[in-house]
Amino acid sequence: MAAMGAMAAIGALPAGAGALPPLPTLGVPGVPELKPLTRYEAMRLGPGWSHSCHAMLYAPNPGMLFGRIPLRYAVLMQMRFDGLLGFPGGFVDRRYWSLEDGLNRVLGLGLGCVRLTEADYLCSHLTEGPHRVVAHFYARQLTLEELHTIEISAVHSRDHGLEVMGMVRVPLYTQKDRMGGLPNFLGNSFVGTAKFQLLFALKILNMVPEEKLAEAVAATQKPKKQAIDQAAAATGNLPAAKAANELAAPAKTGNELADRAENQAAAQAAAEAAEQPVAGLESGAVAEQLAAAPAAEAVEQPAGLGADAVAEQPVAEPME
Repeated sequence: MAAMGAMAAIGALPAGAGALPPLPTLGVPGVPELKPLTRYEAMRLGPGWSHSCHAMLYAPNPGMLFGRIPLRYAVLMQMRFDGLLGFPGGFVDRRYWSLEDGLNRVLGLGLGCVRLTEADYLCSHLTEGPHRVVAHFYARQLTLEELHTIEISAVHSRDHGLEVMGMVRVPLYTQKDRMGGLPNFLGNSFVGTAKFQLLFALKILNMVPEEKLAEAVAATQKPKKQAIDQAAAATGNLPAAKAANELAAPAKTGNELADRAENQAAAQAAAEAAEQPVAGLESGAVAEQLAAAPAAEAVEQPAGLGADAVAEQPVAEPME
């Protein structure tokens, strides 16, 4: 809460109030930095800029996963209609609404029973890409009971099942395999600046140590395991996965083994042929003799000679 108040105070300072302290950055390797700006600077942007406002609702959670993994906090995000993860909120038309009024209007459609104020303001960043958008982010700490009430209310909101598929809680722990929990969650697809805003809020609000955030991000950037390993990890059938991996050898190794076996077979056949040359010659001679025999008989006794001879014999003249 102290961090939020400090950010709101910085955002409210006028341009002529002296040098502003440097705005905090994310500083997590592997995550591109977005340009931070104060709330006052954001409000001075021209009419060509669009403003998006989103909010992170969270609550301390004393629960233990499997009786041994501390949950620490419950943080709400939502699954959107496009299959991307994001925070509740949306674009605000500055011609008709203040940032907070526009944000609360959108939250009322998706959550139903929460209102934020300027005191909940956390940060603003310029987004990357061709569109000129400044992303404003808010954070409100609630009790676990209040958070659960919002989760129930969200199911009955107007946007549930349409633009919002459902609320999800962010796992802030990392399991022993270094992938379960936050690393796997960060491997999902996020809309716009949502992933950056999540990591930024977790760091600024001291909800997750910075080194743990860096480890979680680094784990998502490692080459993914084979699908058979992932299925085995999900079912706990690791011996079967090991056997399957042994059977599923790389194609290059399989080709080399096949070529080696083929070469050995060819060498063995050549050796056997070299050991029995005479037999091959005798067989060839016999074959030649068998083929020549009918020809010789045909020379000695032409097939049509007897008929020609009969035809050439003069016909006997009748006796007088």
